[in-house]
Amino acid sequence: MAKIKLTKNEQKAQKDALKMYQRYLPTLTLKKQQLQSEIRTIDAKAKAVRQKRVQLENEFKIWISVFGEEEAFKPDMVTVSNIKKGIGNIAGVTIPIYEGADFSRGDYDLYETPLWIDLAADRMEKALSLDLEASVLDEQVRLLSQELRTTTQRVNLFEKVKIPEAKSNIKKISVYLGDQQVSAVVRSKISKKKIEQRLESFDNNDTNKGATK
Repeated sequence: MAKIKLTKNEQKAQKDALKMYQRYLPTLTLKKQQLQSEIRTIDAKAKAVRQKRVQLENEFKIWISVFGEEEAFKPDMVTVSNIKKGIGNIAGVTIPIYEGADFSRGDYDLYETPLWIDLAADRMEKALSLDLEASVLDEQVRLLSQELRTTTQRVNLFEKVKIPEAKSNIKKISVYLGDQQVSAVVRSKISKKKIEQRLESFDNNDTNKGATK
């Protein structure tokens, strides 16, 4: 703890600081709770998207096996050519929003490939889109978790360090100023008493001189 000046100005500065910490702490705490809630929600959504992706892939494998020509479909027949992202904001944090994607399809001979290839490509696009959506959701969680760490550090700093420190400083300064005030009163009384004693002494001297004459 840094050494503080035991003055009224410092006392006021510490009180002002305490008010500021106490004013911002509820806002930070609310932000922390909001971030925690949003992270849980987005994380659950990402898991649901991945589960849907696995389900689609399983259905895809079964669907292709029905035709008995699994080797006819190659994963590189469908590729991502462009990812569409928007921008969102949660608790003051800028996050990416998945808005879809554009896909490219490889060249293949329409006469030599099975008729179901186009349908398989459509399903592959859906699967890739789910992968991209899950990836963007992961990025949202990463950014919000980073902000949550910073916010939590600030909440802890205010709760466990700054507010107790300011209260302790105010108390220390108040005790010191109180002691100084008491000392000043005591000194004032002592000085007053000494003055009264001197005046009384002068009066006695004057009376004695008058009696002698």
